[in-house]
Amino acid sequence: MNLETLRAFCLRLSATTEDIKWGHDLCFSVGAKMYAVTGIEGPFTVSFKVTPEQFGELTARNGIVPAPYMARNNWVLVEAPEQLSAAEWEKYVTQSYELVKSKLPKKLLKELNLL
Repeated sequence: MNLETLRAFCLRLSATTEDIKWGHDLCFSVGAKMYAVTGIEGPFTVSFKVTPEQFGELTARNGIVPAPYMARNNWVLVEAPEQLSAAEWEKYVTQSYELVKSKLPKKLLKELNLL
């Protein structure tokens, strides 16, 4: 996984938007709620939301740690991208998108054509 591959994958997910926050983080959102964050400079790292069960499993792996400021919401930070296979990247980023999307109000989901 790299920045270009992540960006292409995220932008294929319905109603995804991207923007730069905090001056150097590329954020992918659905309904203005972030589901994946990566830096635009420096080593390639990615943060995303997982289930509580997966949080423990993933943070037990080398190169995957609780995401700063967001760990309490079950976000992980992948510091070593090679720790996840291509299939796992797709699974976890898609799942993060779905977890965030599931919390959006029905009215917004309808506006975004996600219902």
